[in-house]
Parts: sequence; structure tokens; C-alpha cells
Amino acid sequence: MKSEMNHSHHEHAHVHPHASSTPPDAAAVSSGTRYTCPMHPDIVRDTPGSCPKCGMALIPMLDAIPRAAEYTCPMHPEVRSSQPGSCPKCGMALVPVAGTGASDDSELCDLARRLWIGVALSIPLVVLAMSPMVGLHDLFGLQPRLRGWVEFLLGTPVVLWVGWPILHKFWLSLVQRSLNMYTLIGLGVGLAYVFSLAAVLMPGLFPPEFREHDGAVGTYFEAAAVIVTLVILGDFLQLRAMGQTSQAIQQLLKLAPNLAWRLRDDGSEEQVALATVAVGNRLRVKPGEKVPVDGTVLEGSSRIDESMITGEPVPVAKVTGDKVTGATVNGNGSLLIHAERVGADTLLARIVHMVAEAQRTRAPIQRLADVIAAYFVQIVVAIAVVTALVWWFAGPEPRLAYAFLNAVAVLIIACPCAVGLATPISMTVAMGQGARSGILFRNAEAIERMRDIDTLVVDKTGTLTLGHPALTDFVVEGIPEDEALALVAGVEQLSEHPIGLAIVAGAKARGLAPPQAEAFDAINGLGVQADIHGKRVLVGSSGFLKQRGVDTQQWEGRAEAWRAEAKTVVFFAIDGAAAGMAAVADPIKESTQEAITALKSAGIRIVMLTGDSRSTAEAVARRLGIDEALAEVLPEDKAGHVKRLQAEGRKVAMAGDGINDAPALAQADV
Repeated sequence: MKSEMNHSHHEHAHVHPHASSTPPDAAAVSSGTRYTCPMHPDIVRDTPGSCPKCGMALIPMLDAIPRAAEYTCPMHPEVRSSQPGSCPKCGMALVPVAGTGASDDSELCDLARRLWIGVALSIPLVVLAMSPMVGLHDLFGLQPRLRGWVEFLLGTPVVLWVGWPILHKFWLSLVQRSLNMYTLIGLGVGLAYVFSLAAVLMPGLFPPEFREHDGAVGTYFEAAAVIVTLVILGDFLQLRAMGQTSQAIQQLLKLAPNLAWRLRDDGSEEQVALATVAVGNRLRVKPGEKVPVDGTVLEGSSRIDESMITGEPVPVAKVTGDKVTGATVNGNGSLLIHAERVGADTLLARIVHMVAEAQRTRAPIQRLADVIAAYFVQIVVAIAVVTALVWWFAGPEPRLAYAFLNAVAVLIIACPCAVGLATPISMTVAMGQGARSGILFRNAEAIERMRDIDTLVVDKTGTLTLGHPALTDFVVEGIPEDEALALVAGVEQLSEHPIGLAIVAGAKARGLAPPQAEAFDAINGLGVQADIHGKRVLVGSSGFLKQRGVDTQQWEGRAEAWRAEAKTVVFFAIDGAAAGMAAVADPIKESTQEAITALKSAGIRIVMLTGDSRSTAEAVARRLGIDEALAEVLPEDKAGHVKRLQAEGRKVAMAGDGINDAPALAQADV
């Protein structure tokens, strides 16, 4: 491993650590239910052993933050259950509370099965039932009574088996005395089915007025079956959308490592499950590994990639006494840390909790919809009862039959199958179209609210910019540009500094092959030097070159202009003479300026929130014409800034790319 001195010869620091994992000590790791390879997560086994792809020891698959499974209703967060099922208030499927238990898609698979069977039986049922109404009495060559029995055989499985979840929710709404959409659906479907069943089994009970021109009593099997199938489709789409949300939150939890190296009292190390780490433990963080928990550095120095938390693209140098955050990625150094926050208390777990809470927060329009739905059900049931009574007392004979038939008609016509279908369908279509453009919506309400948005809050790193350092500018004097860039890259390829890595990558992107350097030397905090093809090449800060008698005054003017654009400037000299300089920065995406201009022309106010430095944020804001830039903002504070804008009466959309943006994304209107 090269000296840490090689890590800090420029003004900023950045590395791209490659995550690695060390095989665990099998005796030290508590037994897990399943095992996976740290290099090939797709390899999953029920017993420990070696990976068939790379030969590494399989490690236990452990939850980052184990908790008992708990489920809640997306519309009624106060409803909690220890097992999946339906909400007793509105009938919606309960979804897992973020961070608890493992995802269970058994209910989704069951709905999918019911949906396909419902579709398979409903289509021929509709064709059979509708054919006499369009003059195709002999389409299937069935007599009226036989056609009724065929409809019964097709419709009964749809109503009683496919529609069983609906009938169950209907029964719950009555038992819980909480009328909802399923109350009307259950009444309408149930009465239509009972009426049709009587028409097939006991047609003689019906007077001539109930008979059609072919002498058969009309049935409603196809209406009941189609309503059941459509509502099951709506439930399926809703549950799938909720499941995708839960999976997204689970992915945040998976950012934390499963294992940690804990130091014993005698100084030896043991690899343990993350769940067993306690406050006060001393933990070893090896090169390339993720930091297991929040804590403080006791020994060692390294650079840690904290971009997922702060948005800062350049890894941060860590020495004794500095704070570290769980799930961030260690660079090339080794650290000994003191565990201070573990489990649900880590920053990662708190961010996940904030996201889950924001997602379960109900908007005023949702509460209004609940009230309207409750009154709607009561009004429809009352109208059906009044209709039955009017026909019973004032209608023509047979009064009872007419009263029953018209009451069923009211319930079926008012049956809000569109409530269960229109929203999931429109949401799915809109989300599908958005996904093709790289746009993800949190819920259907967010889509509806898009038209009211007047403020867009954006993250900088990875959203407006590419999210990693890159060579943006290179000027040279006295020799060809490609030759000079190759020489500089030849020196920098021996350095581990992130700025040097960006220069090497920039040279290779131009098709240049950095030459082999000799007599390489790194001077901590200043620069590097080496001999290439008999030439002495110096690369570093202006101070580094001045110490070696190289005058950089002619380049200072342009260097200041680059620094004002949030770029890191590197000077270089060849054989004792200043030859030029390079600029490295997190470049702004090509599409950003056009997007900002279009948004501002639409009257949208642009606010940038970033954990990056103030000078960088202001430079980006000036270049793009952003209305307001807030820098050095912590992840937990981003949501607070969104709340502040909302409190001012603004409708806020948030665009971000990382876990550090997750609470603000969840808090925003869109």
C-alpha cells in the first residue's frame, strides 16, 4: 500500500474505492438462515460453503436492522397488524412498515392468480351473455335455459373464488361498521349473483314481466364477474405499487454491511453480525469496506466516500477524532473506530425511518376522500332502500320483484368499480411513461399535484452534475497538448490521489497512453514529481512549484477564474519551466442548463440544496441561473428546508439522486 502522503497533494481529495469483502471466520459468525457471496449477491445457498463463481466463503444474509414484522394501512397509518391482510376501515391491503420483516409477495401472487382466472372466465361469459342483445341468438346454438346454466358455471368461480377477497372485505366492513368501497361492491355483486342464481335454479318464481323475448329470465352473472375482475385488477395494481415502495425502502437498509470486525480485549479481531455490535465496541474498518455503524475514529487515517450522505463527490479525509457514518465506503486506509450509534439509531436507519413516516403521512385531499366515500356509501344504500320501498308500495305488479330488481340496479350502477380501478390504472400508465424518461413518482397524488408545482428543489451532486470528478480543462504552452497531458498522466498514475485519478482517466479518454515514470516522489499536501523520458515533471499546487523555483504567475489569472467556477486547479512544470495547468471538477450534465431554462420559463422557482461547500454551490448556481442555493446542508436538514418552503405556501417538487436526498424527496409534494 502506498503511503498516505500520496493522498493529499492537491487542494481537494477524492477517491473511488472499490468495495471488497474479506471472507468471514466461519466460527465467529452466528448461524444464519441463508448464505450469499459478498462478490456475487445473486448466489444464495441454504448452507455455508464456497461461492461456485469465485471460491470466496459464503456469508450469512442478515437484516441490517432486525425488527419484528409489522404492517400498516397506506390510508390509515394508525392501523397496525403483526401480519398482512386488509385494513378494517377501508379494505386496502396492508403494507410492511419500512425496515421491519422481510418482503412477502404471497398476497400479490395470489391476486395475480385470481386476476388471470377471472379474465379467462369473464371474457367468454360476457360474449355469451351479450350475444342475444346484439341479435346473435344462435351464435353458440344454446337454448335460453342451457345458456343460463353455462353462464352460471362460468360466473360462479369468478364471484365466489376470484372475488373471495372482495367478499371478505365486504363482510369486514359490515362487522367493523366502517362502510367503504367494498361495501357497495359486495352488495351489488352479491345481490346480482343471488338474483341470477334464482333465475337459473328457480325460473318459475319469476312473473312473465321478468322474462326476455326468448322466454328466459335475465341474469347478471356477466355484470358480477366483470365487476369482480376489474376490482381485483385494481387491488393487484395497488398492492404491486405499494410493494415496489417497500422494496425501495428495503434497498436503503441493504446499504449497511451485514458484518463488522470487532476487537477483543486482547487486541485480536473477530468478525460478527452487525446486529450484535453494541455501543462502545471497537471496530476495525479495512480498506474498501463499508463503515458498519456511526462512530469516532480512534486510530488510523483514510479517505471515506460520504457522497451517499452529504452529496460531496470528493472523499473526505478522516483522522483520529473524526466522526464516521455507517454505510459510507472506506478508501485505502485502515481505521479503528468507536461505535457510538448502532442499529435503529444510525443515521442510515433514521433516514429510512424519516422516509417511511413521510410516505405514510396523509394529505388533506386523502382525508376529504375518506369522508366523501363514507357518505357516498350511505347515500347509495339509502337510495337503494328508498327505490325498493317506492316500487314495493307504488309500483305495478309484481311489486316485490320490481322492488328487488331496481334496488339491485341502483347498487350495481353506483358500484364504484372505477374508484378501485381508475386510480391504479392512471397511476400505472403515468408511472410507466415517466419511467421511460427516468422519472419516478411516489404515488398517484404526486402525479395529480404536478400541475400546482411552483418551486423545484434540486440536489447538486449527481442531479445537476455527473457526481464524480473529471478533467474539465487543460492548457499548455511550449509543447503539444497531447504530449503534455500524457506526461502529467504518467506522473499521476503512480499517485492514489483522486484528482490524479481524474487526470489519468481524462488522458485515457482522449486515447493517450500514460508513459512509465521513474523516481516518483509525493510531497504531502503539495504535489508529486517524477522523471519521464529524461524529463523532470512536477505536478501540484502553485506553492509546490514555487518551492522548486518555478514561476506560475502567468497562469494565476486563469486559475482564479477556474476556481470561481468551483474547479480544482493543478499546475505542472517540465524541466523547471511552468508548462500549463489542468482543472478537475464535478462537471455539470449537458442537459442541465436546458432543463433549468425551460423550468424557469414555466415560472418555476429553482432552489438548490447540497451538502457540498458554499463556494462550489454558489459557482454552480451562478452558472446555471439558479434562484437560491443552500450549501453545506445535512441530510436530515434537507427535509426541513422543504417544509419551510411548504410553510410559505409553495408547492414543492424535489429532484435528487441519493439516500441523502431521501427524506426531502419524501417530504416534497412531488
